[in-house]
Amino acid sequence: MKPSGRIDPLPWMTAPETTAVVDVLTATGEPARFVGGCVRDAVLGRSAKDVDLATPLPPAEVVRRLEAAGLKAIPTGIAHGTVTALSGDRHYEITTLRRDVETFGRHATVAFTDDWTEDAARRDFTMNAMFCDRDGTLYDPFQGRDDLAAGRVRFVGDARQRIDEDALRLLRFFRFYAHYGHPPPDREAIAACAEKAAGLDILSGERLRDEMLRLLEADTAPSVLRLMAEHDVLRHCLPLPHMPDEHSFGRLAHLIALEQRTRDVDPLRRLRALVMGSTADEALILAGRLRLSVARGRRLALMAAPSAVLSRGATSADLHQAIYRHGREALFDWALLGWADTPPQEGETTWRQIVTEIRSWTIPVFPLTGRDVLERGLKPGRGVGRLLDAVETWWAERDYEPTRDQCLRQLERLIAAAPPE
Repeated sequence: MKPSGRIDPLPWMTAPETTAVVDVLTATGEPARFVGGCVRDAVLGRSAKDVDLATPLPPAEVVRRLEAAGLKAIPTGIAHGTVTALSGDRHYEITTLRRDVETFGRHATVAFTDDWTEDAARRDFTMNAMFCDRDGTLYDPFQGRDDLAAGRVRFVGDARQRIDEDALRLLRFFRFYAHYGHPPPDREAIAACAEKAAGLDILSGERLRDEMLRLLEADTAPSVLRLMAEHDVLRHCLPLPHMPDEHSFGRLAHLIALEQRTRDVDPLRRLRALVMGSTADEALILAGRLRLSVARGRRLALMAAPSAVLSRGATSADLHQAIYRHGREALFDWALLGWADTPPQEGETTWRQIVTEIRSWTIPVFPLTGRDVLERGLKPGRGVGRLLDAVETWWAERDYEPTRDQCLRQLERLIAAAPPE
């Protein structure tokens, strides 16, 4: 494979941890090159979250060399040629050059090779099929750099065939288009996605969840989701009786603008804005399909039932009680979603005041415990809890301002007024 140019090496490419791994792989003259997303982001001048390397060495030899050098080798996918190296506190995924012999959706039978172009040909998009030496020499067999500069997300080879090999690539197309693309989308790619959309029905919930939430992290998500709806793709991702409409996409766009102002990007909240017409029960069905954790599923459902206190007549004391009862996260979710569902500029001052209050108020700690009740001669039992609840309600009604001493005096008044039997 001939070089296709060069880039300025980024710090991670020459870091001691990286150098240790590359030196092991190239000790006897074989090349080892960065590949995939880290190269794509390096071309854009971005730092890499994950560093992947490709090598012609068989996986067993990769493991042997790493361990001989005192580096930890984790056989994460050794049957398919993948070994993870731990150097310092960073993980490096090392994969032996390979070609797909036969594909079965997310699974494939592979054969190892020493042909770099053959390995690049099995990758999904041209922008992910670039290699790079540690000195910045770039290898780009499918013009991925040009596509990246143009904001063009293009499949390597025939788009329909690549989707048939792995339906997840269909969703990855839209996710990459959201993060790296510029209109209009590649015509061959979008036509293949529309034709093959039903293949998404067989994807696992985990795969669907990861791609959808990562897509929603992009600020261009509303326009990309609209594109998915126009090509009958979105309904295969969201098991809901009613699909998002123009109002949904507009609400999501407004929410994203608000999140940019509050510096609080949250893909789960963005998902709720997209499907805001659904009920709490429907939200739980969606959470099940996406295999969300119990906590995230509950949060998604809770966002479907906002507190009535978020009305324009709510006082600070009302907000404080709602925050104390439901938690800051729930109130912040409800406030941003309510604001996003309000026409821009309408109620701007009120919503801003509500959000500021939610974010700035320090949630107090109730100053009494059961021991305070028992020390006043009461026996353990439900009566202790009822007294504490009564004092806590009294404390909350006064906007949590009474001190511990004042709460103790109120407790004593209640005991005196209704002594236990």
